[in-house]
Amino acid sequence: MFAFGGDPVQLGLVTSFNRPGGNFTGLSLVNIDLAPKMIGFLHELLPQAARFAALVNPANPTVADTVGKDAQQAAAAIGRQVAIFSARTREEVDAAFAEFAQQRIDAVMVAPDVLFFDRRVALVTLATRRGLPAIYSGREYPLVGGLMSYGANLVDQFRQAGIYVGRLLKGEKAAELPVVRPTKFEFVINLHTAKAFGLTMPPSLLAIADDVIE
Repeated sequence: MFAFGGDPVQLGLVTSFNRPGGNFTGLSLVNIDLAPKMIGFLHELLPQAARFAALVNPANPTVADTVGKDAQQAAAAIGRQVAIFSARTREEVDAAFAEFAQQRIDAVMVAPDVLFFDRRVALVTLATRRGLPAIYSGREYPLVGGLMSYGANLVDQFRQAGIYVGRLLKGEKAAELPVVRPTKFEFVINLHTAKAFGLTMPPSLLAIADDVIE
């Protein structure tokens, strides 16, 4: 059984979401499909910003390629640009943030990836030190000081994973259990971080936020 943010069909783990076939099923967080929404939130927060960045992990090409392409298309639709930056180590993450400053990046979208999730405190610290607005893929980032996040509710997803484990242990076949996709997504704002950045959150964003950390 699997639980991750990629596309299990593209990776060859299952035949389809509805009829997995074979011996695998599980949860796909499908956060890779949320890049346009995340770019939209950045644009709404910073309507005058012209240049965004997307930070991706090239060691996870399925996510990196999809996020990069979707982010660039979303930005082009509103007359903006997204530069793609790759990082797979701590040193490369540091180098990417230094490059953001050199290229006058206005805001950054951090792609969903286990590498970034595990280093979320370091990522948030770098963004804070540089005063760089950023949006991340889960509420765990704003909880440690990140500005904004949009993504699946992990608690709800892993609760569903536990239910599937129980069904498998009772004898149901993985091939017949559809891959679970999230139905609940959360938009979280850290208002304390916004104030530290000197940003005023638009009422339109505050109105749709699922959680506002003050």
